Amino acid sequence: MNDDRLIVTEHRAGRPILLALLSVPVTCFTGTLATDITYASTANMMWANFSAWLLAAAMVGSVLALIVWGIGLVIERRGRRARPAWPAVGGAVVVLVLGFLDNLVHSRDGWTSVVPAGLSLSVLTVLAMLVTGWLGSAPVRS
Repeated sequence: MNDDRLIVTEHRAGRPILLALLSVPVTCFTGTLATDITYASTANMMWANFSAWLLAAAMVGSVLALIVWGIGLVIERRGRRARPAWPAVGGAVVVLVLGFLDNLVHSRDGWTSVVPAGLSLSVLTVLAMLVTGWLGSAPVRS
């Protein structure tokens, strides 16, 4: 086995279900940021409703993906030895917590459901996803 392979590539090669599950929160959290920005510039309540629904879908997808990912890392012996995967799982937990807080903020009525706290949390969530993706692609060190 080549030690320079990426954990994400190695882990995802045998886990198409995990890939499908990870695509849901990534897409929905990014979509939430886009609809929050649109709502902040137009004040059309439809965009805040879109954000709320996208956040709900992202939370369900995040929980399912984190459960599958965690089980896969614990069961596979390679997962226990590949320490760089655990910071990515920690990053995914941070994304989940930020998404949950964002969901609470978006449950408010009117302008304050998005601006400024909801928009800020959406930006932080997307940034945390980028860092988590970077952590998940760290080279394996023996």
